Amino acid sequence: MALDKYREKRDFAKSPEPVGATPRTSPTGRTPRFFCVQKHLASHLHYDFRLEHNGVLWSWAVPKGPSLDPATKRLAMHVEDHPLEYGEFEGVIPSGYGAGIVMLWDRGTWTPEVDDVDAALKKGDLKLTLDGYKLKGSWALVRTKGARWSPGGADRSWLLIKHRDQWAGDVDIATFAPLSVKSEGDFADILSRDNPDIWRTERPAKGGEAGAMYTRIVAQAMDMR
Repeated sequence: MALDKYREKRDFAKSPEPVGATPRTSPTGRTPRFFCVQKHLASHLHYDFRLEHNGVLWSWAVPKGPSLDPATKRLAMHVEDHPLEYGEFEGVIPSGYGAGIVMLWDRGTWTPEVDDVDAALKKGDLKLTLDGYKLKGSWALVRTKGARWSPGGADRSWLLIKHRDQWAGDVDIATFAPLSVKSEGDFADILSRDNPDIWRTERPAKGGEAGAMYTRIVAQAMDMR
């Protein structure tokens, strides 16, 4: 099943992430459907790019986040499908797989620029139009040379590329618009609403850039509490 790998990796007695128990259907053809980008500070900071298709969210982890510059091709690693309910998730995963803070950084609809999405993904070249709060216009997901398509899950290397249109530019959108489209807060706001004490000692990352971010965010969250 599409969500088996998603469920195998998580302990839902500890994680607030949705199980996705209810089967869902999605539009077909060139009909608009849901997309989101979740900013995820786990063992490192990355952005999860998710497209609704076949009743689930097909997902890619983008380490540096989307770029509006067509000359900048962002690495996007294909990961396991997520339930549609995950598209509204924002919160703290206290421990285990994906432990960290999840922010709903962007959301809206995406429209395929092809008639057969499955065929495009199998070929390794999906052209799409985004209509989100932050990401808009024409984009492409292109599988890197030598990588094989594996429906349902294994990590595979793709590139997320912005096409040249009125929504393209040299603005660093991740820096220009860093906050949540759901709560309008940052990571410290999200953690302060949950339980900042959970990482007073043990954190998902201790060293490097991610570790420094956690130190700062936990301190800010504790002050907010």
